[in-house]
Amino acid sequence: MFKIKNLLAPVLFFLPQLFFAQYTDVINSNRPGETMSAYSVGKSVIQAELGFYGIKEKHDLLDYDASGLGTDFTLRYGAFLEQLEFIFDVQYQMANYDTPYTSYKRNNFRQTVLGAKYLIYDPYKNYKREVNIYSYKANRNFQWRELIPAVSVFAGANFVGADNPYYFSPDGAISPKVSLITQNILGGGSWVFVTNIIADYIGTDYPSYGYVLTLTHGFNDKWSGFVENQGYKSDFYSDSIIRGGAAYLLSANMQVDASISTNFKNTPSILYGGVGVSWRYDGWYKEKVIEAKNNDRAKKNLDNEKSVDYQEKERRRKAKYE
Repeated sequence: MFKIKNLLAPVLFFLPQLFFAQYTDVINSNRPGETMSAYSVGKSVIQAELGFYGIKEKHDLLDYDASGLGTDFTLRYGAFLEQLEFIFDVQYQMANYDTPYTSYKRNNFRQTVLGAKYLIYDPYKNYKREVNIYSYKANRNFQWRELIPAVSVFAGANFVGADNPYYFSPDGAISPKVSLITQNILGGGSWVFVTNIIADYIGTDYPSYGYVLTLTHGFNDKWSGFVENQGYKSDFYSDSIIRGGAAYLLSANMQVDASISTNFKNTPSILYGGVGVSWRYDGWYKEKVIEAKNNDRAKKNLDNEKSVDYQEKERRRKAKYE
């Protein structure tokens, strides 16, 4: 139960809400999978997700072998609205390629994306599930509402520098990227199914279209696991990848993870293995919650004082005629 994918249900059902919030009591990380969650990190929350991976490739037709290392970094920030999140996502890879005739290197950014995600529909907003205090099982039973997904949209841009060996053109370019994101919370929050439908490098010579499907399960309060299928298709490169892994919650604001990925073809065959960490800072959010509670308490006290003052005046008025 570490990702928002596992925790949204109990948080939304059982915690008092001063205002509708995306924030959860433990970190909401998109790692170690490749899907974006439909939910944001929460207004004024900043979150960093960092990973390191190794890669091996073998291409039977082009007759090359490749091995290398890479790092990916995502910075997420909730701002202006609870449903809005800004995302900066960058991936850098260093790889050595060996053929029967030569060897060469590719060292550059595989991806640099800047954009924003907005939650347009949440089936749990303004909904409170009835809690059976006598039965844990009853609270975990299937609910028809679980079939209704939360829906978000992402819009951003790819930034590619000139002479990037991972890009299909020697020229640099800026191109749009958009995604439709859905998320279903199942089994009372222990299972979560997320889909991303993606259109990438829009307007270039080789636009790419793809999907990512992720099923996550929380085993207990510390451990979760996931399986994932990712596919993309373009005239430049197409593939289908399966991925699996696990995450461990170190604290409410920190998570570590590990994953492995592979595909089903040999043009090229690929194998990735990686580890990562996610960390968030939610101090500004908690300060706002405390401020909201204090304001609410002060308003209630003022209303009580006004009520007492009015009652005292009424008693004095009546005393004049007694």
